[in-house]
Amino acid sequence: MSQITARLPDDLVASLDKAAARLRRTRADVVRQAVEYYLDDFEDLAAAIHVLQDPADATLDWETVRNELLNQN
Repeated sequence: MSQITARLPDDLVASLDKAAARLRRTRADVVRQAVEYYLDDFEDLAAAIHVLQDPADATLDWETVRNELLNQN
């Protein structure tokens, strides 16, 4: 396992220490899990952006779609 060093503002370290104490975990455990969650979210967002930027997808006009949806019985 690799070790990294990061500089954090004092108030963030204080919040980290409080969270670690409440969770009965070490600072490293809390930071590791936070980074894992962030990277999972980042990958999901990157995949969504990639899909949304697909030039093969048709562009729909909002007014047309709205009118079609509202006029359905």
